[in-house]
Amino acid sequence: MKAEGRTIGDLIEPRREKAVPSEHPDLPYIGLEHIEAHSTRLLGFVPATQMRSTAKRFYSGDVLYSRLRPYLNKVWRADRDGLCSSEFIVMPGNDEIDSNFLRYRLNSSDFVRFANSLNAGDRPRVDFDQISSFALPTFSLPAQRAAVAEIEKQFTRLEAGVTALRRVQAKLKRYRAAVLKAACEGRLVPTEAELTKTGSRKTKFESSEALLARILIARRKNWQGRGQYKEPGAADTTNLPPLPKGWTWATLDALAGIKGGITKDQNRKHTAPARLVPYLRVANVQRGYLDLNEVKEIVTTEEEIRELALKPGDILFNEGGDRDKLGRGWVWNDQLPECIHQNHVFRARRFDAALNPKLVSWYANTFGQQFFFDEGKHTTNLASISMTKLRGLPVPIAPPAEQTRIVAEVERRLSVVEELEAVVSVNLQRATRLRQSILARAFSDGFNRE
Repeated sequence: MKAEGRTIGDLIEPRREKAVPSEHPDLPYIGLEHIEAHSTRLLGFVPATQMRSTAKRFYSGDVLYSRLRPYLNKVWRADRDGLCSSEFIVMPGNDEIDSNFLRYRLNSSDFVRFANSLNAGDRPRVDFDQISSFALPTFSLPAQRAAVAEIEKQFTRLEAGVTALRRVQAKLKRYRAAVLKAACEGRLVPTEAELTKTGSRKTKFESSEALLARILIARRKNWQGRGQYKEPGAADTTNLPPLPKGWTWATLDALAGIKGGITKDQNRKHTAPARLVPYLRVANVQRGYLDLNEVKEIVTTEEEIRELALKPGDILFNEGGDRDKLGRGWVWNDQLPECIHQNHVFRARRFDAALNPKLVSWYANTFGQQFFFDEGKHTTNLASISMTKLRGLPVPIAPPAEQTRIVAEVERRLSVVEELEAVVSVNLQRATRLRQSILARAFSDGFNRE
C-alpha cells in the first residue's frame, strides 16, 4: 500500500564519508560532467589518482545526486564502488526505499521543478536539508520494485526508438560533413575547367587567378593599414590537399581586411557622446550559424560605431575560449542594425564581393580547424588565436561562377538535412515527455500495483 506523508529526510540518511583520492588507486572517480543530464546514465569516469581534491565515497547501489548549478539534478545509481565529487549528495537505499525507485523519483519532473525552485537567485547549490522536505509517497518495497521493473520495461522500448533517432542524427551529421568536404575540395559540382573541356560552358569564365589578382588590386586601392602598404604573403600549402584545376590558394589576409572588436569594460569613459548599440559576443558566433536569441548592448561612441558596425558579407571568427570555440564562426547578414562585435570576435571584410563569404566560412569551420589548432595558443583550459595568425589562414578559391554553383548546391542539400534534423529533434522531445509521463504514472499509482 502507498504510505502518504513521508519525506526524503524521513527515509534516507545521506552518506557523508570523505576520502582522499590518492589513497584509492583502484577506484574510479565520478565527476559532475560524467553523468548525462536527464537520463541517469554514466558517460565515463577517470581514475581516482588523477584527482587532488577531497572526494566522497560511494558504494554500489548508492544514488548520486548532483547539487551544483549548472549540473543540478543529474542522477546516477552506482553500479560499482568508487569516489565522487563533493558536489554530489550520496544517498544509499535501505529497507524502506529501493535505490532504483529513488533514482527514478529524483529524475522525475516534479522533483526537478522543486529542486530548481531551491536553486533560484544566486544560490549555486542545494543542500540535503533542503531537498529532505520533499514529500516522497512510497509503496511497499515489493511494490516499489515492481514499479521499477515496469518503468525499465517501458524505458527499454522507448530507448530503442531514441537510439534509432540518434543513429539518424549521426548519419545526418556525417552527411553534412561529407557535403561540406566535397564543396571545399571542388567535388560537389562540375568545375569550370571540366565544363569548358566538355563544351558545356559556352562563354569564357573568370579564373580563380584572375579573381585573386582583382582582389589584390582592390586591397591596394583600399588599404587603410598602418605604415607602408605590403603585399600579403603566399599561403603555406605544405600540408594542404591539392586543389582542382582552376582553383588556387590565398591567405585570408590577401582576401579580406581583418579587424578586432570593442573591449567590454564597465569603467570605459567616453570623451564624445555615446549611446547603446547591440554587439556580438563569442556565444553569439557559433560554428556555421549565428545565435541571436540573446544579443547584449554596449555604450560606445559614434566613431566606434562607424568603425565597427558589421556589414552584410562580413566573415566572423572567434578568437577562442574553450578549444571548440577556436576559429568558430559564420557570416553576418545584417540581421540587426548598427551591430558591432566584441574584441574576442574578429571580423574579416572582403576586398571584393565576388569572393563568396559562405565558402570561406565553411572551409574555416571544417578543414581550416586544423590550422587553428596548429597555430593557436593553448593553455590547460583555454585556446586562442591572434589576429596575426588568423591573417595566415589558407583559403581555397574557386572561379566566381563555380562558387555560386557550389553554394547553391550546398544550401539545397543542407536544407534537406535541416528539415530532417528538425523532425528528429521533435521526436526526441516527444520521447523526453513520454519518459516523464511514464515516471509520473509510476509514482502516482505504481502502474496499479500494490
